[in-house]
Amino acid sequence: MRRTVYSADHEAFRDTVRTFIERSILPIHEEIVAEKQIPDSVWQAAGKADLLGLEVPEEFGGSDPGDYRFNAVLGEELAKVSMAYNSCLQMHFDIGVPYFVKYGTQEQKERWLPGLCSGELVTTIAMTEPSGGSDLAALRTSAVRSGDDWVLNGSKTFITNGYTADVIIVAARTSPEKKAKGITLFALENGTPGFERGRKLDKVGQPEANTAELFFQDVKVPNANVIGEVDRGFIQMMEQLPQERISAAVGNLAQAKAILEETLVYAKERQAFGQSIGKFQHNKFLLADLFTQIDVSQAYVDACVVAHTQGDLTAVDAAKVKMWTSDIQNSVLDHCVQLHGGYGFMREYRVAQAWMDARVTRIWGGTNEIMKEIIGRDLGL
Repeated sequence: MRRTVYSADHEAFRDTVRTFIERSILPIHEEIVAEKQIPDSVWQAAGKADLLGLEVPEEFGGSDPGDYRFNAVLGEELAKVSMAYNSCLQMHFDIGVPYFVKYGTQEQKERWLPGLCSGELVTTIAMTEPSGGSDLAALRTSAVRSGDDWVLNGSKTFITNGYTADVIIVAARTSPEKKAKGITLFALENGTPGFERGRKLDKVGQPEANTAELFFQDVKVPNANVIGEVDRGFIQMMEQLPQERISAAVGNLAQAKAILEETLVYAKERQAFGQSIGKFQHNKFLLADLFTQIDVSQAYVDACVVAHTQGDLTAVDAAKVKMWTSDIQNSVLDHCVQLHGGYGFMREYRVAQAWMDARVTRIWGGTNEIMKEIIGRDLGL
């Protein structure tokens, strides 16, 4: 079915994104996998292509078209190549950078946004801790006021871009007695004394993405590095989670659809018992079901993209679309692996890597069980 969510301007932007991918990512893809991180050259090429400042005003080096659909186009195209490129770059331009734009002071914007737009600086947000992920209100990392500084202690884990990020947004508890209402966000710069990174974590999937543990021992952070207001960090994170979740949904479906289309080609070409495997009724009916699931899900995702562009996407709808697409994505990819037979279990085949890459989408951004809890509460249960 023809999609109507994007205009000619969005499709022209899609061409720009594809050119960036073809020139700056695909030629060195294997090297990126081996190093388990995206090199500076890719970030800077993205900056030159004006891909990293989609929500940043021009005065700070961004392009700021004021239209979330450009973010969605970029997310789609990155996910088609690999979920890791989608997660790393999206963590920067779609999740991290908006915190500086929406909550940062004028001085913070002047200080960091130009570099974040050019790709000279990379950012991430550090929420998850070893003791828990989905329960953000229970985080243990603390920040205690000391004169004009805050002293940060604690640790974070599973942080995308964590091994290489130059400016990290750290969620820390500043008023323990206030529980969720006592959390503050801090911008922590690379090289700050007391801040250390652990190893690149050995994940099941998404090898291109550097994911790391972060450690803070008596780290002094200037009060000028507080993002937003003291003790309002939890509220700020809740305000930003709908965008993180619709962006996740966009990537989930784009990746699954790309691999399903490749699987259809394989089903037409692969021969067994004198005919293509796609001709067998079970496989034919299965593929008919899978393509229908993708198309129906795409209609819902597109509706959510429009709603978010207009400022109308609720936290509940964001939870629904994140949960639904990650379930559909994993189901579709599992069937794609089965249709490839033994080849589907070989890492050299994209379907195998995509299958491994996708498993985490039902966990990050709030587990699907948490999404169901959000939806259930909205139903009055």
